[in-house]
Amino acid sequence: MDRSSRQHRVAKLPPRERILDAAEELFARDGIKAVGVQAIAIRAETTKMALYRHFETKDVLVEEWLRIVAADYTAAFDRVEEAHRDNPRAQILGIARFIADGLPEISHRGCPFINSVAELPDRAHPARRLIEAHKAGQLRRLTDLCTRAGMPDPAQAAAEITFVLEGAQVSVQNGSISDAGERLVRIVEALLGNHQGPKDS
Repeated sequence: MDRSSRQHRVAKLPPRERILDAAEELFARDGIKAVGVQAIAIRAETTKMALYRHFETKDVLVEEWLRIVAADYTAAFDRVEEAHRDNPRAQILGIARFIADGLPEISHRGCPFINSVAELPDRAHPARRLIEAHKAGQLRRLTDLCTRAGMPDPAQAAAEITFVLEGAQVSVQNGSISDAGERLVRIVEALLGNHQGPKDS
């Protein structure tokens, strides 16, 4: 999106949403630690005082930004579930394809969760707790899908799939693996085959 298009879009947003939009852009581009509240206020075309009226601290703003990112992922998983309501294996593959489709953007900007965990070493930080809760929820969701798919050891299958999904994002971010999206989908397909249970035979 060019600068004029962004300015036109952002100008229509209420102040709180303008601040979140600016924070998302700056945190994703420059990192949490490198971005100060003043820079966010300037980017949002508001003031520090106005920013603090909506977000008591920078930590609260970081947490709210990551809450939105997590909600976007959850919504994507929901769409996959809706598209393949009675087919848990197709849902798992749909999740893999969703992650694969997002890898090109991650290669440029990095995964917001991975980047944030690296910058927030204190596991008691509210944003860290949010990320951990979000990831735990995704794992439970995958485990449930593996259970519904009749896999003999759903927890192990979900763990392996999670390793692949997470590993693909790290690998594409550091540039170590080519064709990461295609490889990701093929590996998940193979895992589903390896974890066939009695219902599939």
